[in-house]
Amino acid sequence: QVQLVDSGGDLVQPGGSLRLSCTASGFTLSYYAVGWFRQGPGKEREGVSCISSMMATTYADSVKGRFSISRDNARNAAFLQMDALQPEDTAVYYCATDRRTICDYLFAAPGGVEVWGQGTLVNVSA
Repeated sequence: QVQLVDSGGDLVQPGGSLRLSCTASGFTLSYYAVGWFRQGPGKEREGVSCISSMMATTYADSVKGRFSISRDNARNAAFLQMDALQPEDTAVYYCATDRRTICDYLFAAPGGVEVWGQGTLVNVSA
């Protein structure tokens, strides 16, 4: 079964850190770009970060300098390290892949996403 499993969301205080994981099964994630979307309460879904099959990375302006994406091909997984979290980062985070090797289309054309994680809740609150 082809799937992505998100994990790592939690309640954290402002200024805190979390590390999200995205583990693939049923296919080889290393062949493809993978990224995270998020959707906060009352907000539109937005692209957060993406890493290509060649390790090129992209970030939304709102998270640059605070979030870092990586992947471990041996574990068939990707990770999103989130530091200096702010209340506006509160959202459900979904990892996703459109099974392309580059990130150029993942956020520009989210209708092309082929595999979605189930989502993990990040709640930044004092």
